[in-house]
Amino acid sequence: MSRVAKSSRFLKAPVQPFEVRAGATAEDVLERMERISFQGRTLATAQRVWQRMLGDRCLIFLGLAGALSAGGLRLAVAHLIHTRAVDCLVSTGANLYHDLHETRGRHHFIGSPAADDGALAAERIDRVYDTFASEDEFADNDEWIAQFALTLEARPHTTREFLYRLGERLWTETGGDGILTAAFRAGIPIYCPAIADSSIGMGLAQARHHDPAAGHIDTIGDVIESTNLVIAHPQTASVVFGGGTPKNFINQAAVEAEYFCPDVKGHRYAIQIVTDVPFYGGASGSTLEEAESWGKLAADAARVSVRADATLAVPLLLTALSGSAADLLATRVLPAFSQDGGTLRINDAPVSTSRFASSQ
Repeated sequence: MSRVAKSSRFLKAPVQPFEVRAGATAEDVLERMERISFQGRTLATAQRVWQRMLGDRCLIFLGLAGALSAGGLRLAVAHLIHTRAVDCLVSTGANLYHDLHETRGRHHFIGSPAADDGALAAERIDRVYDTFASEDEFADNDEWIAQFALTLEARPHTTREFLYRLGERLWTETGGDGILTAAFRAGIPIYCPAIADSSIGMGLAQARHHDPAAGHIDTIGDVIESTNLVIAHPQTASVVFGGGTPKNFINQAAVEAEYFCPDVKGHRYAIQIVTDVPFYGGASGSTLEEAESWGKLAADAARVSVRADATLAVPLLLTALSGSAADLLATRVLPAFSQDGGTLRINDAPVSTSRFASSQ
C-alpha cells in the first residue's frame, strides 16, 4: 500500500539531481549545485553570500592559511585583489613566502606523498605533501629577504607596512604577478600576525643577525590598525580559506572594535572553507555560530561554512564568481586605501597604529 507524504512546511523544495552537461560553465555548474546536497550545496551558497557582500558596500577581509600558495592558488588570490573582490588580506607567512618564491621566478614541483623523504633530504628537496621545492632556492630567498630588510629604516614596522614595501621591491625587480605584488599595486593592506612562524621571519632574523637594529616588527600595531579599519568601516565581511591564525585575527578585529565603538556588531557576512572540524576545540574548525557567541559575527550575519579542501573548492567558486559577480564587481563602491610613509589611509583618513578610535 503506497503512502503519499503529508503536506509539511519542511517538504517544499525537492533535491534536483545534478545533470551532466557537456560544455557547462562553472557558473552554471555552481548554480545547479544549489539544488543538490551536502558540501556541494554549501559551496553554491558561498557564491550567493559573496555576491551579497559585493553588493552591500562591505569592507571584505580575506584570510589565507594552509599551503595555498605552494598548492597552486596564489594567482587565484591575486585575481581577487585585482578585481577587488576582497579589500584586506590576513595571511600566514608561509603563503606569502611561497608566493614570493614563485614571483622571483622559482617553482614548486609536482611530487608524491609516497616519495622517499630520506632521498629528498639528501638532495635538499623539501616536500609539502605531494609538492616539492628546492631548499637551496629557499635559502636564497631567506637571504634576499634579509638584504631587503637591511635597506629599511631602522625602526619597528607593522607587518602591513613591511609587506607593502616587500611587494614594492618584488614588483620593481620582477614585474611578476602574485599576492604581494598585486596588493602593492592595488594599495591594499596585508597583515601577517604570525610572521615569525615562517621563512619570512627567518629572513628577518638573519637581517637582525647582520644588524641588531633591523628586523623589528610591530605586530601590536597591526592589532590596533586592523581594529581601526573596522571602526572606520563597520560594515565588514570575512572570507577565510583554511582557518588558522588569520581567521581569528580577522574576527578579533570586530571584537576589539565593538569594545571601543559599541555601534560595531560583528561581521555582517562570513564564508569559511575549512577541512577542520569543531569538536576538537581548534580555532580552524570552529563554527560560525560559535563565532557569534564571541561577538565576532552579527546575530543576523549571512554565513556559510564549506567543509572542503580549498584546492577543490576555491577554483570552482572563483571561476563561477568571475562570471556571476561581474556586474557587481564593475559597479562596486570600494574602500579606498593608500599607503605612504608608513601610514595607512582609508578613504583619505589616516588609520592609527597606536590608539584605538572611539565613538565614546
